[in-house]
Amino acid sequence: MTTRIGIFGTSGMAREAGDIAWACDYTPFYVARDEKEAAAWHGAGEVILESEVDSVSQHSFVIGIGDNGIRQKIASRFADRLHFSNLVHPSATFGYGQRDLVEAARGVIIAAGVRLTSNIQIGNFVLFNQNATIAHECVIEHFVHVAPGANISGNVHLKEGTWVGAGAVINQGNETKKRIIGTHSVIGSGAVVTADCQPNSVYAGVPAKRIK
Repeated sequence: MTTRIGIFGTSGMAREAGDIAWACDYTPFYVARDEKEAAAWHGAGEVILESEVDSVSQHSFVIGIGDNGIRQKIASRFADRLHFSNLVHPSATFGYGQRDLVEAARGVIIAAGVRLTSNIQIGNFVLFNQNATIAHECVIEHFVHVAPGANISGNVHLKEGTWVGAGAVINQGNETKKRIIGTHSVIGSGAVVTADCQPNSVYAGVPAKRIK
């Protein structure tokens, strides 16, 4: 019997989540917000509306939406109605015991080529995109998005809702003081972070500077 998995979203991120599902031998179906969004779908696979999810609530779900705020709203709206599982591409690799730490969370999506080393604490509904690397003793809070090719060094603490852009580098903290990236901060693509970042701010450049 084929295992189905529901994916909230109909954009490119949802289709990428669908690719991970296929690689895991799941058959994905997609959840559109409304009729207009469903009509715009141009991928492979069945699309249903959010209003119809109760009819398929026996299946597991993930949220294939890159926007952290939208992901959080959907998770909150359906927290008591659906089971959110993790979706991990078979090519992702883990240090000793790290896979168990991932499975202690829920709603985590890990794309192809991601590497997580060891002793990384991971919150719920975190999205690790292709070829991102996360090193030892990091803390990744809920609803973080790490974009393709980002490199998070050891002893970094990404606070809730942080967005780390493609190819960004966050240099390491240490055992007594982690490098802190504040709540809902945005780290621009290609930025190199060498100091702590304030909450609700945007950083860009090499080295990264606050621009907003």
